[in-house]
Amino acid sequence: MNDLFGNPHQVDAQPLAARLRPASLDQYVGQRHLVGPGKPLRQAVERGQLHSMILWGPPGTGKTTLALILAQAVDAEFITLSAVLSGVKDIRAAVDQARARLGQGRRTVLFVDEVHRFNKAQQDAFLPHVEEGTVIFIGATTENPSFELNNALLSRARVYRLRGLEQDDLADLLARALACPELKGVVIEDDAREMLLGYADGDARRLLNLLEVAVDLADAEQPRIDRPLMAEVLRDSVRRFDKGGDLFYDQISALHKAVRGSDPDAALYWFARMLDGGCDPLYLARRVVRMASEDIGNADPRALTLALNAWDVQERLGSPEGELSVAQAVAYLAVAPKSNAVYNAYNQARALVRANPSNEVPLHLRNAPTKLMKNEGYGAEYHYAHEFPDAFVDGENYFPSELRDTRLYEPVERGLEIRIAEKLRALRKKNADSEWRRYED
Repeated sequence: MNDLFGNPHQVDAQPLAARLRPASLDQYVGQRHLVGPGKPLRQAVERGQLHSMILWGPPGTGKTTLALILAQAVDAEFITLSAVLSGVKDIRAAVDQARARLGQGRRTVLFVDEVHRFNKAQQDAFLPHVEEGTVIFIGATTENPSFELNNALLSRARVYRLRGLEQDDLADLLARALACPELKGVVIEDDAREMLLGYADGDARRLLNLLEVAVDLADAEQPRIDRPLMAEVLRDSVRRFDKGGDLFYDQISALHKAVRGSDPDAALYWFARMLDGGCDPLYLARRVVRMASEDIGNADPRALTLALNAWDVQERLGSPEGELSVAQAVAYLAVAPKSNAVYNAYNQARALVRANPSNEVPLHLRNAPTKLMKNEGYGAEYHYAHEFPDAFVDGENYFPSELRDTRLYEPVERGLEIRIAEKLRALRKKNADSEWRRYED
């Protein structure tokens, strides 16, 4: 089987993924929400009215293949540019070719892979040509177009979201691959098949590349892929996970929301998913500390201590030992009583500061280390709280006079904040009922 793809020394031999690339929408695997009967891209092809678009989705979902099929279906020339390798000069050359071809009555699809890597000036270079209809622009990106592409470009192209392939789609693709002449005689056992489909993780290219490696490792005379062989192929493989990309932020968002929603099972699942994908455990430990303050707060102050301790254990022990402590913190935070009262109060305080002038500190709150300051009234009539019952001076104002009676922190009726709320209501009532309101202007 070593000559499966031709001469092993022939460096331009195509990989299996390229050899199995479909030639029509009927052969295309997945994305039925876009190319199924009555769906938008199927209708565009049937009407021969292809439009500029952005294909947004994770790797291996068929963005390039779909663009090529669409171009061929409407008999348009297909020009491809890579945002990694191309510049404005390449864009102009491609547009010149498209303009000449349009004069001969044929349209051009200009496909730009990883379009999010183009800067603003490079993206702007497409605008007039898309507007004039010189090219049908198709951009492919793994990143959220809302953040990575210019609004002007987005306004001229429809965005289509491609999804990771479902298990049934991957199974169909695997069956098609095993049926091709090059793989004649290859047998894959059921448990090895399930391992392969699982590790493909919705990525068609990944599935075929792993299959190709497995075939190369199989016995040349009787090629059989069993569980031990597949385990060897997958030994150093990790889940699809784009550090710093959309998938990364989607998963950390899911982890945070599971903790906030008091679901320890889902929280631990997303924690394990991110670790399995290669996420730095220290990053996750830092985020867990954030969750402790943002979503638990004073409803259970122990949550912050536990999160900090877990972070410390992760730094001291490293992986994989330290990850158990972070998992412990994740589970604790998920079942802890929830409060975002401090989070809300802090954000309101910041907004209040931004919205108001730099009000002066009231004289009674100012320190007076010198005689001059005392003569100016600094610290005059300040009342030392510890000298009063319950260490509270009813009627005292600690805000700038313009902001007196401002309320920011409102504890919730959960966890320890139930008691904090009771005390705060009592203190505020004392202030409101005070016979003398101190330092009123």
